[in-house]
Amino acid sequence: MEQMRQPLVIFDCDGVLVDSEPLSIRVLIDAVKANGGELGEQQAYQRFLGRSMAHMVSVLDADFGIHADAAFLERMRQDLYRSFEADLQPIAGIADALSAMPWRRCVASSSQPERIRLSLGLTGLLGFLEPHVYSATMVANGKPAPDLFLHAAREMGADPADCIVIEDSPAGILAAQRAGMAVFAFTGGSHADREEYRTEIAALSPDVVFDAMPDLLHLIANYISDPAGRPTVAAP
Repeated sequence: MEQMRQPLVIFDCDGVLVDSEPLSIRVLIDAVKANGGELGEQQAYQRFLGRSMAHMVSVLDADFGIHADAAFLERMRQDLYRSFEADLQPIAGIADALSAMPWRRCVASSSQPERIRLSLGLTGLLGFLEPHVYSATMVANGKPAPDLFLHAAREMGADPADCIVIEDSPAGILAAQRAGMAVFAFTGGSHADREEYRTEIAALSPDVVFDAMPDLLHLIANYISDPAGRPTVAAP
């Protein structure tokens, strides 16, 4: 494998830049319960982690008999934003990594643009990434389809072969692989301590697995210079 040219680093948002997944899942579970349904935490992660709002609406209707109309989604949005404003934190070490990063970067998230920018703004990260923020609302198919990552690459003028995606979800890892991009699986979010999750991530064989953002720069540098000899799992 040839040495990679200077890469475009594509970040997922939730669970990679901001530690939002447990907050989002709790709001979803509460919304389902308030509408007469029952959704366990493990099931919620399996069904919805890294997926778009359109996917969530479809699954709630088909499998839970809950019609997620505009009023339902607005209540969820308000509950989620209150939770974010009270408790949302950046992933440890991400600000320093972004500040020191010499490569071009962007965000490609399943969340809506307003939510992405709110999350990044609350955590002090927006200035590192704006205006290169891409949402699943901009493409026909959300993750695990490759559409969003390919859209981000086109907008940034990058060849998919020169892109490195930083993802935390199985759906996102599959999307990156289907886009022909390298993918680094980040397993350092507070939602990533479940054995089932780590097993599912490992089974997808991402190019690198790591759980500490301070490691990201040297992992990318190593991958660029010697992709054939890259580690598949970063040392703990």
